[in-house]
Amino acid sequence: MDSARKTPVLLNVSSPTRIGRTYSVALNGMKGQLVTVEADIGNALPGFTLLGLPDKSLHEAKDRIRAAARNANLHLTRRHLTVNLTPASLHKRGSHFDLAIMMAAWGADYAVTNETGPVFLAALGLDGSLQPAPGILPAVIAAVHAGYPDVVVATSVQAQAEMVPGANVRAFSHLSEVAHAFGAPVQPRSVSFTAAPTKPRREEPQPDLAEVQGQHEARWALEIAAAGGHHLLLQGPPGAGKTMLAQRLPSILADMDSQTALENAAIQTLVEGEDHIAQLPMRPPFRSPHHSATAAALIGGGSGHIRPGAVSQAHGGVLFLDEAAEFNKDVLDMLRQPLETGHVQLHRARHTVEFPAQFQLVLATNPCPCGFSYDTGKDCRCTSLQRRRYANKLSGPLLDRVDLQVTVHPVTSQQLSATQSAESSDVVRTRVSAAIQRSQQRLVPFGLTRNHHIPLRLFKEPALQITTQAKQILERALDLGAVTARGYVRVLRVAWTIADLMQAEQPGAEHIDMALYLRLKHSEEHHG
Repeated sequence: MDSARKTPVLLNVSSPTRIGRTYSVALNGMKGQLVTVEADIGNALPGFTLLGLPDKSLHEAKDRIRAAARNANLHLTRRHLTVNLTPASLHKRGSHFDLAIMMAAWGADYAVTNETGPVFLAALGLDGSLQPAPGILPAVIAAVHAGYPDVVVATSVQAQAEMVPGANVRAFSHLSEVAHAFGAPVQPRSVSFTAAPTKPRREEPQPDLAEVQGQHEARWALEIAAAGGHHLLLQGPPGAGKTMLAQRLPSILADMDSQTALENAAIQTLVEGEDHIAQLPMRPPFRSPHHSATAAALIGGGSGHIRPGAVSQAHGGVLFLDEAAEFNKDVLDMLRQPLETGHVQLHRARHTVEFPAQFQLVLATNPCPCGFSYDTGKDCRCTSLQRRRYANKLSGPLLDRVDLQVTVHPVTSQQLSATQSAESSDVVRTRVSAAIQRSQQRLVPFGLTRNHHIPLRLFKEPALQITTQAKQILERALDLGAVTARGYVRVLRVAWTIADLMQAEQPGAEHIDMALYLRLKHSEEHHG
């Protein structure tokens, strides 16, 4: 055994002490608040008191810290140690406070210097190793936004922390290395860092639109949805290709911008505690929860520690609800708020948690329980009451927020055996990217980037005017009750996207007609 390990360093057993002070971050959903960790050593009986509304995992930190300090060859004080986490009214949870508490305790005992300044974000193993903890990425984001760019993390999450713009990251693998770096009279242990056995992220090949034969109308609706960020409903009989189409939507979407990608990566670390994220995931995510999903699984929630749901995990990408009519109706109606606001607020008795939820909703459903109530409906085995109850699973307020509502008809033998391949995703994505660039050039002066963000008031601006004939068509549809006031705005947004795809300067009558057709065809066929 190393002789240095036999003689642990004991400092200031009876001398006056100072207040050790470090910083960490308390997470509340995606938002973090800077927490000051204060340590004081008193002359009372030996003990360790932790104040400031810590949860159980933080209370357990006392034993982890003592063992880690002993294995770093720099023992904690033998007197009474009091640690306070401020603000005291804020509930703190998580093991990432371990290192901040450790450094504050050593600072109070004059064992380290200059510990006040950096933000410490790491859990401690009993052997003194620095370990990752869930939520490190949003914690680093919060620290930088609070004006504290210097952060100390475990080596295993260094790449993850360095993804945050403006962060000055210092990474260590063992507590003795941290102590030595901050002036403690100990030699850093030689610890070889071995990454956790996680599978490297590899870009899996996405399904290609070239595999979809026929379905020209549905493909066109998919292209419009991708170019403008619009929500989409696909209704049709079993085997028509609804799921196949929805799964190929991400392949024609543009990459996420860096801010959205960073938010999405931060959400994933909260969900899974993934310490292997080493680069921003620029491709849009695709989430498809089962129809048995609860409200907490879809929207987010949980007791105590609130976790983001599928709508937040799909932030920047696609949320696909297959067999939408099989979902619980109350759960589906919970989508109405995030579809309008782009975020989810979860209220609890003591606090409110907010997660971003800018996603594209794609719904796929059969026309009735048996699935064959289309065209003449001669093969349908359902009663009119069964069909009505099935249709009512998708409420009017929810469907009013869905911009494109398309009926997917069965593929014919001629379409299926066609020798000419359909357009690939790469070809379609090129058109989508061009349309997005056109919309961005038009919307940048208004602080927007996509057509689905345009509010009603901006449609009065000269740059966003439609032709007189197009306006008359849309106003007549509103007066006849074919569209609601919300639908009026959404038709305008879709018309602008169609105009961008067709390289028109402004939407005309044909673009408004097409937007109305894609919005109303499903309801006309359903009620007919």
